[in-house]
Amino acid sequence: MKRAKLNRFFIKLLLSVIILLSCKGVSFAQPALPERALTVAATQGLYFGKFYDLGTGGSVSVDWQGIRTTTGSIVPAPNSVARPAIFEVRLCQGRNVAITYAPTTILSGSNGGVFTLNIGPTEKGINGASFTVENNCNFITVLRVGGTLIIPGNAPPGFYSGNFEISFDQQ
Repeated sequence: MKRAKLNRFFIKLLLSVIILLSCKGVSFAQPALPERALTVAATQGLYFGKFYDLGTGGSVSVDWQGIRTTTGSIVPAPNSVARPAIFEVRLCQGRNVAITYAPTTILSGSNGGVFTLNIGPTEKGINGASFTVENNCNFITVLRVGGTLIIPGNAPPGFYSGNFEISFDQQ
C-alpha cells in the first residue's frame, strides 16, 4: 500500500515535470515597452530671404508655412525665398510634447546693426502649446516655426544672424 502511494506520487511528479517542460516555450510576459526617449533634430533654420529697407524700417515676417509679409518701408527682393525653421520630433506612443521658447532674441549684423527677432508662432501653437506626436515610433512629427524681424530705420545693410532655443518636454 505504501508502495502504491509512492508510485502515484512519482507518477504525478513526473507528469508535472513533463507539463512544465512542454510549456517552456510559452511566455506570459508583457511585450517590451517602446522607447520613451524624446529626440528632436533641427533640420532647417528660419530664413527671411533677401529684402531691403527704404529707410524708415519696419518688419519682415515668415509664418510657419513659409509665407513672407513685410510692413513699413521693408521690401522683399524678387525671387528671394523665405522658409520657416523645421524641427523633427520623435517620441513613441502618441504622447504629448510641450514647446516653450523665449519670445524674443537679438540678431547681430555683419556691419554692426541689430534686429529683434520675435519667435513664433509654430504650426502647433504659441509658446507653451502642447501637441501629440504620432503613435508610430518610426514616424517623425514635424514642427515648423515662424518669426518676425523688427528692423529699425536706417539699419546698416549686411548679413544678420543669431540663435533661438526651443525646449521640447514630454508630458
